[in-house]
Amino acid sequence: MFTILMAALALAPRALLDEVVASSPEVAQARAAVMAERARVPAASALPDPTLSLGMTNERFDAITLGQSEMSNVSIALSQPLPWPGKRDLRGQVASLDEKRADAALRRAVLDAEARANRAYVQLALARGQLELLADQEQLWMQAGRAARARYEAGQAPQSDLLRAQIERARLQQKKRALQADADTALAELNRLRARPFDEALPTPGLADAPEPQLPAESDAQADAQQRSPELQLAMLGAAQSQKRADLAHRERYPDFAVSAAVMPRGSLPAMWQVGVSVGLPFFSGLRAADGMHDRVESESKAADAVKQQLRLRTHERLLALAALADNNRRYRGELLVLSAATARSALAQYEAGRLPFSVVLDALTGYVADRTSFLESLAGALLVSVAQQQLSLDSAAAAPAPQAPTPSSAPARSMNGM
Repeated sequence: MFTILMAALALAPRALLDEVVASSPEVAQARAAVMAERARVPAASALPDPTLSLGMTNERFDAITLGQSEMSNVSIALSQPLPWPGKRDLRGQVASLDEKRADAALRRAVLDAEARANRAYVQLALARGQLELLADQEQLWMQAGRAARARYEAGQAPQSDLLRAQIERARLQQKKRALQADADTALAELNRLRARPFDEALPTPGLADAPEPQLPAESDAQADAQQRSPELQLAMLGAAQSQKRADLAHRERYPDFAVSAAVMPRGSLPAMWQVGVSVGLPFFSGLRAADGMHDRVESESKAADAVKQQLRLRTHERLLALAALADNNRRYRGELLVLSAATARSALAQYEAGRLPFSVVLDALTGYVADRTSFLESLAGALLVSVAQQQLSLDSAAAAPAPQAPTPSSAPARSMNGM
């Protein structure tokens, strides 16, 4: 009854996360955007379409002179634009970077979907763990109630002790309904993410001894974050794309060409042919294309630096929070829960022996249950920090949940020591 609880709460299994990702409309939308951008890459670097021209030249308005006049002809011409060397390659590189940006957005959608599932999974496991704790708490109050009844019937305790034990048991039913609602809500969220019926059963880990988590070295965590962060990849791709666009704008100052060939049949007269080369003169468009490109490249580069700094800060915050929570949980396991359980056991035994008032028993049992509840919440808090780190969130609200402070339960112990 007074066994110390350890929560082996785990993040959602891989099969469940894969199901969530496969069912997510946001992921499907991002995946479709990747395919759309991928299809644009070949077109961006392709040659411009050739132009076919058909025409007829006639010397008079009142009669067709084709075959009679040397100047009358039918023309069939084909023209092919040729961009300045390097322009097509740069346009393809810009489009390819758009594809990579879409792919980074897809990775962000996947991370967000997995994070939503993991958070709901942790909340579901926590609510179920608290329901198990509530069942243990009910057993404690039943034991205290039996002791109060025995002492009341023997004339050794007032009726208020018995009533207080009954009130506490009644309050547990209210807490049970609230916790069950939390569990049902988390289950419905998980099933919604999987596109399943809201009330479909889903197992979660039970409460058992859990090994201490191994915190990664900060250098490893920072390297992993910078490698996987979609926001950082988007920012760096934006800087690279701005540089490519600046290079392309510089190339736009050089003229494009067009080659053409034409055949001009003249009826009974010998046919004529024509070939030609035209050169565009980018007097105005080339100058406008380069306006502000240097400043844009500088802006995108600074934006990437800002994201990198923010990512480093969030990772550092989460590692600090994980270290604090791990230390907090070790104290719960190794000291606080042991002392709290011993205090509650001793208080209940001494009350049964008539050596303590019921108020001390009430404080001891309440403190013990509160310590176990705070321990579960602290374990869940550590998991939520891990979820935020896996998600690589840049949101400060998701960076570092505060460790759960131990609930003071030493007052009953001092009271017993003073007896």
